[in-house]
Amino acid sequence: MSELHDILSEHVGGDGCAPGAVGLVSRGGRVEVAAVGSADVEGSAPMARDSLFRIASLTKPIVAAAVLALVDDGRIALDAPVREWLPELASPTVVRTPASPVDDVVPAARPITVEDLLTFRAGYGFPADFSLPAVKPLFTELLQGPPQPQAVAAPDAWVAALGRIPLLHQPGEAWLYNACSDIQGVLIARVSGLPLSEFLAERLFGPLGMTDTGFAVPAADLGRFTGYYRAGAAGSGGLELVDARDGQWSTPPAFPSGAGGLVSTADDLHAFARMLLAGGTLDGRSVLSPHSVRQMTTDHLTRAQREASTLFLEGQGWGFGGAVDVAVVDPWNVPGRFGWVGGTGTAAHIVPSTGTATILLTQLELTGPSPLPTRMRDFWRWAANV
Repeated sequence: MSELHDILSEHVGGDGCAPGAVGLVSRGGRVEVAAVGSADVEGSAPMARDSLFRIASLTKPIVAAAVLALVDDGRIALDAPVREWLPELASPTVVRTPASPVDDVVPAARPITVEDLLTFRAGYGFPADFSLPAVKPLFTELLQGPPQPQAVAAPDAWVAALGRIPLLHQPGEAWLYNACSDIQGVLIARVSGLPLSEFLAERLFGPLGMTDTGFAVPAADLGRFTGYYRAGAAGSGGLELVDARDGQWSTPPAFPSGAGGLVSTADDLHAFARMLLAGGTLDGRSVLSPHSVRQMTTDHLTRAQREASTLFLEGQGWGFGGAVDVAVVDPWNVPGRFGWVGGTGTAAHIVPSTGTATILLTQLELTGPSPLPTRMRDFWRWAANV
């Protein structure tokens, strides 16, 4: 057994632990992969390298890359107002203060741009305080939060509802989590004239060989799909099933969530990571321009915006679709490391300076945006010293 296998095994199979995990670490031409435990609590199948997971917010960097593909094509520009393609957001209002009622609003000082969506500074999303009046409609009307693909309205209805919700901050003013990735998904579909799933397949998944990535699992592949769990009630020592193999991801959703709707495998995510590390090209196929990759993996936040976003970012920066390490706050932090975590228990990062990619996939829901669980931190500490 490998060291990686041993690290993962420490956090699998016990009370309150994930049933299984897949970890992958690559640097240069060397790739190490370990699959431990089971695909579900019943132990019906051993975890395997090609097991399928709900990757949740690891969807975000993939969708950001799709937006940048359209920028590379010249079909949109980073400084372009999104109102041309999203007229529902043409005249947004902003609550007078973040704590103001949703009907105490002022006009937005300027239009929302494509770059605002990519940097999560459009004014929509989650702050540290979820109880603010303008945040509540994101849960009640848009069903933002834990992925629930079969419950969300189709894109046109969803963005129409979004247009009736005021911004929490003026465009460009503050970093807010999650909602901007779902808006990006709608933007991609309208600019390209294709459903989001088709555009991703054409521009990213096909060229990168990501054959197992999508918004639903085909019936023939359900045997490789993992269960999805959260920690049971205090003192129960067990896990609560959130979604079974034949559950919400067994059929395509009406709303393909750019914030958290994809399923994937360790090798598919590794292909995406390798493309970013290679400056936008994989095995001779160009997916993004080197300039777009640099923009994607560079921090765009001000110091004040980083410091105000510690609930999610833990003091780190934000590129397009993922966090960027700007300070060493743990042994595994490396300045310039880019990537993100998913609420279903997933994580994927690259370190451009060392050519390293790290991917960890589990089936156990995170208990909150921070602090991150020990299993992730132990995995990163080990990977940083391989």
